[in-house]
Amino acid sequence: MNKSTVIVGMSGGVDSSVSALLLKEAGHRVIGLFMKNWEETDPDGVCQSSKEYEDVVRVCDQLKIPYYSVNFVEEYREAVFSQFVRDYEAGLTPNPDVLCNKEIKFKVFLDKALELGADYLATGHYCRTTEGRLLKGLDPDKDQSYFLHAVSGKALEKVLFPVGHLEKREVRRLAREHRLATSEKKDSTGICFIGKRDFRPFLSRYIDAKSGFFKTLDGQVVGRHDGMAFYTLGQRRGMGLGGEGDAWYVVGKDRESNVVFVERGDHPALYADTLIAHTASWIRDEQKKLPYRCSAKIRYRQTDQACTIESMKEGYLQIRFDEPQRAAAPGQSIVFYLEDECLGGAVIQSVGPSYFEQKKELTR
Repeated sequence: MNKSTVIVGMSGGVDSSVSALLLKEAGHRVIGLFMKNWEETDPDGVCQSSKEYEDVVRVCDQLKIPYYSVNFVEEYREAVFSQFVRDYEAGLTPNPDVLCNKEIKFKVFLDKALELGADYLATGHYCRTTEGRLLKGLDPDKDQSYFLHAVSGKALEKVLFPVGHLEKREVRRLAREHRLATSEKKDSTGICFIGKRDFRPFLSRYIDAKSGFFKTLDGQVVGRHDGMAFYTLGQRRGMGLGGEGDAWYVVGKDRESNVVFVERGDHPALYADTLIAHTASWIRDEQKKLPYRCSAKIRYRQTDQACTIESMKEGYLQIRFDEPQRAAAPGQSIVFYLEDECLGGAVIQSVGPSYFEQKKELTR
């Protein structure tokens, strides 16, 4: 790549800081750009995004590169947060990071970078690209391709991932070696607009949660729940169900009856070898002859699972795994891979044939 103008999406973290460092050392004209997506203060009355921007300013001053800030709070609320709330109200378990990457970071934010004269947008994601293809980051513990599966190949042709070929420890080493202000800063985790707060009180501000029953698949009532939206498939904590024996796990939800189904231990109801997914996104628009063999993940950091995409019809995919998968949660993403290449993904709609679905039919 020739010397180019690269705008780096600066988050205030060590990964984007080192990305800017590496690009400058490579001789590019580098500009830092901070994106504000959420407006809310912490218990001390301090805006969290302001704290992050202060770190961006410190790093850019150290690197002697210009920096700017853009506000996409309205776009984020309309394209990401509103959908997040609707999905939880529908009893799903959404992944807002996937939608944020698709609709904000690599769409609105990318368009802004190009509008400002950039040849490329760079971010601190642990991924790699080549000719519009998305590849896993070389650090298997940090690979973030799962969250970028819905970004188009056309967009990726204008994106750089400077730390995608590095391990996290090497990124830390570089930050310390150059005494960057973010060198010891902890990685952010969880959903950005929730942060370190308890999830349930936060979500309660936006949805009308209705109490209902916890039931076993045989119909036995074992307690009351605070609202179906607060529980996800495979969950074992936060239900207040005690008693002797194995721990209780959420094995299913029925929106019509507002029932959360639970069973003790590693119950067969948690497993299914087939699922249906919708809203498929493919990084490269290549027609695949079905059935198509590949691997997939149904959650971040899961090891690749061998599967077959058996059919595509009216926007829906049917996927069959070689081995039954545990707790495939509707609303989450299934992401497809061919070795190190991320092909794309879709949103899980339902699982089956599963023990839970069969049992639920019998108890209707």
